[in-house]
Amino acid sequence: MSIFCLSVLLTLGLSALLITAEVFRLLDTISILHMELMIDENSHILVERGKPCLCSEPESRRRTKSLYGASPSHKFGPKASLMKVQNNVLTLQDPGSQRLTWYKSPLTVLILKKIHDEMVITPFVELVSWLIKERQMVVFVESKVVDDPLLKKHQEYMKVSNRLCTFKEGEDDLTDKIDLIITLGGDGTLLYASTLFQASVPPVMAFHLGSLGFLSPFEFKSDFRDKVNQVLEGNVPLILRTRLKCSVCHKGDPVTKCEQENKRYILMLNELVVDRGVIIATTTGSTAYSAAAGASMCHPNVPAIMITPICPHSLSFRPIVVPAGVEIKIMVSPEARSNAWVSFDGRNRQEIHKGDVIRVSSSIYPLPSICSEDQISDWFSSLAGCLHWNVRKQQKSFTPNSETDSNGESERR
Repeated sequence: MSIFCLSVLLTLGLSALLITAEVFRLLDTISILHMELMIDENSHILVERGKPCLCSEPESRRRTKSLYGASPSHKFGPKASLMKVQNNVLTLQDPGSQRLTWYKSPLTVLILKKIHDEMVITPFVELVSWLIKERQMVVFVESKVVDDPLLKKHQEYMKVSNRLCTFKEGEDDLTDKIDLIITLGGDGTLLYASTLFQASVPPVMAFHLGSLGFLSPFEFKSDFRDKVNQVLEGNVPLILRTRLKCSVCHKGDPVTKCEQENKRYILMLNELVVDRGVIIATTTGSTAYSAAAGASMCHPNVPAIMITPICPHSLSFRPIVVPAGVEIKIMVSPEARSNAWVSFDGRNRQEIHKGDVIRVSSSIYPLPSICSEDQISDWFSSLAGCLHWNVRKQQKSFTPNSETDSNGESERR
Protein backbone atom coordinates (compact mmCIF):
# COMPACT_ATOMS: atom_id res chain seq x y z
CA MET A 1 0.00 0.00 0.00
CA SER A 2 2.96 2.30 0.60
CA ILE A 3 4.03 3.95 -2.65
CA PHE A 4 6.59 6.38 -1.29
CA CYS A 5 9.17 6.15 1.45
CA LEU A 6 11.50 8.79 2.81
CA SER A 7 14.28 8.06 5.28
CA VAL A 8 16.51 10.71 6.80
CA LEU A 9 19.17 10.35 9.51
CA LEU A 10 19.76 13.42 11.63
CA THR A 11 23.18 13.52 13.26
CA LEU A 12 22.99 16.03 16.06
CA GLY A 13 26.12 15.58 18.14
CA LEU A 14 24.65 14.13 21.32
CA SER A 15 21.78 12.33 19.64
CA ALA A 16 20.46 11.22 16.31
CA LEU A 17 16.95 10.83 14.99
CA LEU A 18 15.66 8.54 12.30
CA ILE A 19 12.71 9.88 10.34
CA THR A 20 10.66 7.79 7.96
CA ALA A 21 7.63 8.96 6.06
CA GLU A 22 5.18 6.65 4.37
CA VAL A 23 2.43 7.84 2.11
CA PHE A 24 -0.74 5.89 2.84
CA ARG A 25 -2.94 7.92 0.53
CA LEU A 26 -2.30 10.39 -2.26
CA LEU A 27 -4.88 12.40 -4.13
CA ASP A 28 -5.33 11.98 -7.86
CA THR A 29 -4.39 15.60 -8.33
CA ILE A 30 -2.33 18.05 -6.29
CA SER A 31 -2.89 21.72 -7.11
CA ILE A 32 -1.01 24.79 -5.97
CA LEU A 33 -2.63 27.65 -4.10
CA HIS A 34 -3.03 30.60 -6.43
CA MET A 35 -2.22 34.05 -5.06
CA GLU A 36 -2.39 37.36 -6.82
CA LEU A 37 1.11 38.81 -6.76
CA MET A 38 2.51 41.60 -8.89
CA ILE A 39 5.98 43.09 -9.18
CA ASP A 40 6.53 46.82 -9.25
CA GLU A 41 9.21 48.64 -11.16
CA ASN A 42 11.68 48.16 -8.29
CA SER A 43 11.19 44.36 -8.20
CA HIS A 44 9.08 44.66 -5.04
CA ILE A 45 6.20 42.28 -4.48
CA LEU A 46 2.75 43.84 -4.35
CA VAL A 47 -0.20 41.83 -3.04
CA GLU A 48 -3.50 42.28 -4.81
CA ARG A 49 -6.14 41.92 -2.10
CA GLY A 50 -9.27 42.32 -4.19
CA LYS A 51 -12.04 39.76 -4.21
CA PRO A 52 -12.32 37.20 -7.04
CA CYS A 53 -13.30 38.95 -10.25
CA LEU A 54 -14.70 37.33 -13.39
CA CYS A 55 -14.44 40.50 -15.48
CA SER A 56 -12.00 40.93 -18.34
CA GLU A 57 -8.86 41.78 -16.39
CA PRO A 58 -5.27 41.08 -17.44
CA GLU A 59 -4.39 37.42 -17.00
CA SER A 60 -1.68 38.23 -14.43
CA ARG A 61 -4.24 39.81 -12.09
CA ARG A 62 -7.11 37.36 -12.46
CA ARG A 63 -7.75 34.91 -9.63
CA THR A 64 -8.87 31.36 -10.30
CA LYS A 65 -12.27 30.27 -9.02
CA SER A 66 -10.80 27.76 -6.57
CA LEU A 67 -8.03 28.29 -4.03
CA TYR A 68 -6.70 24.89 -5.08
CA GLY A 69 -6.36 26.16 -8.64
CA ALA A 70 -8.07 24.94 -11.78
CA SER A 71 -8.82 21.22 -11.98
CA PRO A 72 -6.18 19.70 -14.26
CA SER A 73 -7.10 17.80 -17.39
CA HIS A 74 -7.03 14.01 -17.06
CA LYS A 75 -6.23 13.45 -20.75
CA PHE A 76 -2.61 13.40 -21.89
CA GLY A 77 -2.14 13.58 -25.62
CA PRO A 78 -4.38 11.73 -28.09
CA LYS A 79 -4.35 8.28 -26.44
CA ALA A 80 -3.41 8.54 -22.74
CA SER A 81 -5.53 9.42 -19.71
CA LEU A 82 -5.52 9.08 -15.95
CA MET A 83 -6.70 5.70 -14.69
CA LYS A 84 -9.81 6.06 -12.53
CA VAL A 85 -9.79 4.24 -9.19
CA GLN A 86 -13.24 4.52 -7.64
CA ASN A 87 -12.15 3.61 -4.11
CA ASN A 88 -9.57 6.42 -3.97
CA VAL A 89 -11.70 9.33 -5.20
CA LEU A 90 -11.75 12.17 -2.67
CA THR A 91 -14.12 15.11 -3.11
CA LEU A 92 -13.03 18.40 -1.55
CA GLN A 93 -14.97 21.62 -1.22
CA ASP A 94 -13.14 24.67 -2.45
CA PRO A 95 -11.62 26.31 0.66
CA GLY A 96 -12.56 29.74 -0.67
CA SER A 97 -16.25 28.84 -0.48
CA GLN A 98 -16.21 27.43 3.07
CA ARG A 99 -18.64 29.31 5.29
CA LEU A 100 -20.06 28.62 8.73
CA THR A 101 -23.65 27.48 9.06
CA TRP A 102 -25.71 26.47 12.11
CA TYR A 103 -28.33 23.75 11.84
CA LYS A 104 -29.43 24.70 15.36
CA SER A 105 -29.13 28.07 17.06
CA PRO A 106 -25.97 28.16 19.23
CA LEU A 107 -26.70 28.24 22.95
CA THR A 108 -23.42 27.62 24.79
CA VAL A 109 -20.22 29.61 24.36
CA LEU A 110 -16.78 29.05 25.87
CA ILE A 111 -14.78 32.20 26.57
CA LEU A 112 -11.03 31.84 27.03
CA LYS A 113 -9.03 34.88 28.06
CA LYS A 114 -5.34 35.56 28.38
CA ILE A 115 -4.33 35.18 32.02
CA HIS A 116 -2.36 37.71 34.08
CA ASP A 117 -3.25 40.52 31.69
CA GLU A 118 -5.20 43.52 32.99
CA MET A 119 -5.89 44.74 29.45
CA VAL A 120 -8.20 41.76 28.87
CA ILE A 121 -10.32 42.27 31.98
CA THR A 122 -12.65 44.99 30.65
CA PRO A 123 -13.29 43.31 27.25
CA PHE A 124 -13.94 40.03 29.08
CA VAL A 125 -16.52 41.62 31.40
CA GLU A 126 -18.26 43.45 28.55
CA LEU A 127 -18.47 40.30 26.43
CA VAL A 128 -19.68 38.04 29.25
CA SER A 129 -22.30 40.51 30.46
CA TRP A 130 -23.67 41.05 26.96
CA LEU A 131 -23.84 37.34 26.10
CA ILE A 132 -25.67 36.50 29.33
CA LYS A 133 -28.02 39.48 29.56
CA GLU A 134 -28.72 40.32 25.93
CA ARG A 135 -28.19 37.04 24.07
CA GLN A 136 -29.37 34.76 26.90
CA MET A 137 -26.51 32.33 26.28
CA VAL A 138 -24.84 29.85 28.61
CA VAL A 139 -21.25 30.99 29.17
CA PHE A 140 -18.42 28.62 30.18
CA VAL A 141 -15.15 29.90 31.65
CA GLU A 142 -12.19 28.32 33.42
CA SER A 143 -12.69 27.80 37.14
CA LYS A 144 -9.58 29.83 37.96
CA VAL A 145 -11.06 32.82 36.14
CA VAL A 146 -13.93 33.09 38.60
CA ASP A 147 -11.55 33.72 41.50
CA ASP A 148 -9.48 36.32 39.67
CA PRO A 149 -9.11 39.27 42.10
CA LEU A 150 -8.97 41.72 39.19
CA LEU A 151 -12.41 40.62 38.03
CA LYS A 152 -13.96 40.96 41.46
CA LYS A 153 -13.31 44.70 41.28
CA HIS A 154 -15.86 45.04 38.47
CA GLN A 155 -19.41 45.49 39.70
CA GLU A 156 -20.80 44.47 36.32
CA TYR A 157 -18.96 41.17 36.53
CA MET A 158 -20.22 40.45 40.04
CA LYS A 159 -23.79 40.79 38.76
CA VAL A 160 -23.36 37.87 36.36
CA SER A 161 -20.61 35.82 38.04
CA ASN A 162 -23.11 33.43 39.64
CA ARG A 163 -24.51 32.59 36.22
CA LEU A 164 -21.21 31.40 34.78
CA CYS A 165 -20.49 27.70 34.20
CA THR A 166 -16.96 26.61 35.05
CA PHE A 167 -14.63 23.79 34.08
CA LYS A 168 -11.15 22.53 35.00
CA GLU A 169 -8.62 21.47 32.40
CA GLY A 170 -7.88 17.76 32.55
CA GLU A 171 -10.89 17.03 34.76
CA ASP A 172 -14.01 18.18 32.92
CA ASP A 173 -14.85 16.97 29.41
CA LEU A 174 -16.24 19.71 27.17
CA THR A 175 -17.01 17.42 24.25
CA ASP A 176 -20.45 18.18 22.74
CA LYS A 177 -21.09 20.83 25.41
CA ILE A 178 -19.77 23.91 23.60
CA ASP A 179 -21.30 25.47 20.47
CA LEU A 180 -18.88 28.37 19.99
CA ILE A 181 -15.47 29.37 21.33
CA ILE A 182 -14.41 33.01 21.73
CA THR A 183 -10.81 33.74 22.66
CA LEU A 184 -9.53 37.02 24.09
CA GLY A 185 -5.75 37.05 23.84
CA GLY A 186 -3.03 36.08 21.43
CA ASP A 187 -1.97 32.97 19.55
CA GLY A 188 -1.26 31.10 22.79
CA THR A 189 -4.90 31.44 23.81
CA LEU A 190 -6.01 29.89 20.53
CA LEU A 191 -3.47 27.06 20.93
CA TYR A 192 -4.85 26.43 24.41
CA ALA A 193 -8.37 26.19 22.96
CA SER A 194 -7.09 23.54 20.56
CA THR A 195 -5.66 21.42 23.39
CA LEU A 196 -9.01 21.40 25.20
CA PHE A 197 -10.68 19.59 22.30
CA GLN A 198 -8.85 16.45 21.25
CA ALA A 199 -11.52 15.55 18.72
CA SER A 200 -14.14 17.76 17.04
CA VAL A 201 -13.61 21.47 17.76
CA PRO A 202 -16.43 24.06 17.83
CA PRO A 203 -15.99 27.16 15.64
CA VAL A 204 -13.46 29.60 17.09
CA MET A 205 -13.76 33.40 16.98
CA ALA A 206 -10.40 34.86 18.01
CA PHE A 207 -10.07 38.47 19.19
CA HIS A 208 -6.58 39.97 19.07
CA LEU A 209 -5.74 41.10 22.62
CA GLY A 210 -2.29 39.54 22.95
CA SER A 211 1.27 40.25 21.88
CA LEU A 212 1.41 38.82 18.35
CA GLY A 213 -2.09 37.81 17.31
CA PHE A 214 -1.13 36.13 14.03
CA LEU A 215 -4.03 33.70 14.37
CA SER A 216 -6.48 36.25 15.82
CA PRO A 217 -8.03 38.29 12.99
CA PHE A 218 -10.68 40.19 15.00
CA GLU A 219 -10.07 43.50 16.78
CA PHE A 220 -12.04 44.06 19.98
CA LYS A 221 -13.66 47.46 19.44
CA SER A 222 -16.98 49.10 20.24
CA ASP A 223 -18.64 47.13 17.43
CA PHE A 224 -17.73 43.71 18.88
CA ARG A 225 -21.43 42.97 19.44
CA ASP A 226 -22.18 43.31 15.73
CA LYS A 227 -19.29 40.99 14.86
CA VAL A 228 -20.40 38.33 17.33
CA ASN A 229 -24.00 38.64 16.12
CA GLN A 230 -22.85 37.98 12.56
CA VAL A 231 -21.11 34.82 13.71
CA LEU A 232 -24.14 33.65 15.68
CA GLU A 233 -26.31 34.15 12.61
CA GLY A 234 -23.91 32.13 10.44
CA ASN A 235 -22.86 32.50 6.80
CA VAL A 236 -19.42 33.88 7.70
CA PRO A 237 -16.12 32.81 6.05
CA LEU A 238 -14.28 29.98 7.75
CA ILE A 239 -10.80 28.50 7.45
CA LEU A 240 -10.13 24.91 8.48
CA ARG A 241 -6.73 24.78 10.15
CA THR A 242 -5.35 21.25 9.87
CA ARG A 243 -4.02 19.68 13.07
CA LEU A 244 -1.45 16.91 13.49
CA LYS A 245 -2.16 13.65 15.28
CA CYS A 246 0.72 12.26 17.32
CA SER A 247 1.23 9.11 19.38
CA VAL A 248 4.28 7.74 21.22
CA CYS A 249 5.14 4.02 21.34
CA HIS A 250 7.86 3.09 23.82
CA LYS A 251 10.53 0.47 23.14
CA GLY A 252 9.66 -2.96 24.47
CA ASP A 253 5.92 -2.35 24.62
CA PRO A 254 3.87 -5.15 23.05
CA VAL A 255 2.03 -4.45 19.81
CA THR A 256 -1.33 -4.38 21.58
CA LYS A 257 -0.15 -1.67 23.96
CA CYS A 258 1.24 0.37 21.07
CA GLU A 259 -2.13 0.14 19.36
CA GLN A 260 -3.75 1.41 22.54
CA GLU A 261 -1.23 4.29 22.65
CA ASN A 262 -2.17 5.19 19.09
CA LYS A 263 -5.77 5.63 20.23
CA ARG A 264 -4.65 8.05 22.97
CA TYR A 265 -3.10 10.51 20.57
CA ILE A 266 -2.29 14.19 20.99
CA LEU A 267 -3.60 16.76 18.52
CA MET A 268 -1.42 19.77 17.69
CA LEU A 269 -2.33 22.94 15.86
CA ASN A 270 1.19 24.31 15.33
CA GLU A 271 3.99 21.80 15.62
CA LEU A 272 5.84 18.96 17.27
CA VAL A 273 9.36 19.96 18.29
CA VAL A 274 12.19 17.54 19.05
CA ASP A 275 14.81 19.53 20.97
CA ARG A 276 17.97 20.11 18.92
CA GLY A 277 16.43 17.93 16.23
CA VAL A 278 13.52 18.62 13.97
CA ILE A 279 10.19 20.47 13.75
CA ILE A 280 7.13 18.76 12.29
CA ALA A 281 4.67 21.57 11.62
CA THR A 282 1.28 22.17 10.10
CA THR A 283 0.89 24.91 7.53
CA THR A 284 -0.66 26.99 10.31
CA GLY A 285 2.51 26.43 12.36
CA SER A 286 4.73 27.26 9.39
CA THR A 287 4.79 30.90 10.53
CA ALA A 288 5.95 29.98 14.05
CA TYR A 289 9.10 28.03 15.07
CA SER A 290 9.35 26.47 11.63
CA ALA A 291 9.79 29.89 9.99
CA ALA A 292 12.32 30.87 12.67
CA ALA A 293 14.31 27.75 11.76
CA GLY A 294 14.50 28.79 8.11
CA ALA A 295 11.49 27.11 6.47
CA SER A 296 9.02 28.77 4.14
CA MET A 297 5.72 30.19 5.36
CA CYS A 298 2.78 28.30 3.90
CA HIS A 299 -0.89 29.26 3.68
CA PRO A 300 -3.12 27.16 5.98
CA ASN A 301 -5.27 26.00 3.06
CA VAL A 302 -2.35 24.13 1.50
CA PRO A 303 -2.66 20.41 2.40
CA ALA A 304 0.88 19.71 3.56
CA ILE A 305 3.18 18.90 6.48
CA MET A 306 6.42 20.82 7.04
CA ILE A 307 9.60 18.99 8.07
CA THR A 308 12.19 21.50 9.28
CA PRO A 309 15.60 20.55 10.76
CA ILE A 310 16.96 22.62 13.65
CA CYS A 311 20.56 23.69 12.98
CA PRO A 312 21.58 20.42 11.22
CA HIS A 313 25.24 19.47 10.93
CA SER A 314 24.67 18.46 7.32
CA LEU A 315 24.00 21.49 5.12
CA SER A 316 22.28 19.23 2.58
CA PHE A 317 19.48 18.49 5.03
CA ARG A 318 17.10 21.28 4.09
CA PRO A 319 13.47 21.96 5.10
CA ILE A 320 10.97 20.05 2.99
CA VAL A 321 7.20 19.99 2.47
CA VAL A 322 5.38 16.67 2.11
CA PRO A 323 1.74 15.89 1.25
CA ALA A 324 -0.77 15.92 4.08
CA GLY A 325 -1.46 12.20 3.57
CA VAL A 326 1.94 11.17 4.94
CA GLU A 327 2.61 9.38 8.20
CA ILE A 328 5.94 10.43 9.72
CA LYS A 329 7.80 8.18 12.13
CA ILE A 330 10.48 9.64 14.39
CA MET A 331 12.77 7.54 16.57
CA VAL A 332 16.01 8.06 18.46
CA SER A 333 18.83 6.29 16.64
CA PRO A 334 20.28 3.27 18.49
CA GLU A 335 23.73 4.86 18.04
CA ALA A 336 22.69 8.12 19.69
CA ARG A 337 24.72 9.31 22.67
CA SER A 338 21.67 10.39 24.67
CA ASN A 339 17.90 10.54 24.64
CA ALA A 340 15.79 13.36 23.23
CA TRP A 341 12.96 15.58 24.43
CA VAL A 342 9.79 16.35 22.52
CA SER A 343 6.98 18.87 23.03
CA PHE A 344 3.58 19.31 21.42
CA ASP A 345 2.49 22.91 20.75
CA GLY A 346 4.89 23.87 23.51
CA ARG A 347 3.15 21.63 26.07
CA ASN A 348 3.35 18.06 27.43
CA ARG A 349 7.14 17.97 27.16
CA GLN A 350 8.44 14.43 27.60
CA GLU A 351 11.57 12.39 27.08
CA ILE A 352 11.90 9.80 24.33
CA HIS A 353 14.48 7.05 24.67
CA LYS A 354 16.39 4.92 22.18
CA GLY A 355 13.93 2.74 20.32
CA ASP A 356 10.86 4.87 21.13
CA VAL A 357 8.76 5.75 18.09
CA ILE A 358 6.70 8.89 17.50
CA ARG A 359 4.04 8.66 14.80
CA VAL A 360 2.75 11.89 13.25
CA SER A 361 -0.01 12.26 10.67
CA SER A 362 -2.77 14.67 9.72
CA SER A 363 -5.86 14.60 11.90
CA ILE A 364 -9.40 14.47 10.55
CA TYR A 365 -10.39 17.05 13.17
CA PRO A 366 -9.30 20.54 12.03
CA LEU A 367 -9.71 23.73 14.02
CA PRO A 368 -12.43 25.83 12.32
CA SER A 369 -11.27 29.44 12.67
CA ILE A 370 -13.71 32.19 11.70
CA CYS A 371 -12.29 34.78 9.30
CA SER A 372 -12.61 38.52 9.72
CA GLU A 373 -12.55 39.16 5.97
CA ASP A 374 -11.58 36.03 4.04
CA GLN A 375 -8.96 33.29 4.02
CA ILE A 376 -6.47 35.13 1.81
CA SER A 377 -6.83 38.69 3.08
CA ASP A 378 -6.59 37.68 6.74
CA TRP A 379 -3.39 35.74 6.13
CA PHE A 380 -1.60 38.47 4.20
CA SER A 381 -2.73 41.07 6.74
CA SER A 382 -1.20 38.95 9.49
CA LEU A 383 2.04 38.55 7.54
CA ALA A 384 2.35 42.29 7.09
CA GLY A 385 1.05 43.35 10.50
CA CYS A 386 2.78 40.77 12.72
CA LEU A 387 5.88 39.75 10.79
CA HIS A 388 6.32 42.91 8.65
CA TRP A 389 6.50 40.69 5.55
CA ASN A 390 6.89 42.76 2.38
CA VAL A 391 7.05 46.01 4.37
CA ARG A 392 9.90 48.40 3.58
CA LYS A 393 10.68 52.05 3.13
CA GLN A 394 9.66 53.39 -0.26
CA GLN A 395 12.37 54.90 -2.40
CA LYS A 396 12.52 58.67 -2.65
CA SER A 397 10.92 60.19 -5.70
CA PHE A 398 12.71 62.69 -7.92
CA THR A 399 9.64 64.92 -7.66
CA PRO A 400 7.96 65.53 -4.27
CA ASN A 401 4.41 64.22 -3.93
CA SER A 402 1.72 64.06 -1.26
CA GLU A 403 2.22 60.37 -0.52
CA THR A 404 5.68 60.77 0.97
CA ASP A 405 6.29 61.75 4.55
CA SER A 406 8.48 64.51 5.85
CA ASN A 407 11.59 62.46 5.09
CA GLY A 408 10.44 61.69 1.60
CA GLU A 409 9.85 58.03 2.48
CA SER A 410 6.84 55.90 3.29
CA GLU A 411 6.02 52.26 3.84
CA ARG A 412 4.76 50.04 1.08
CA ARG A 413 3.03 46.68 1.38
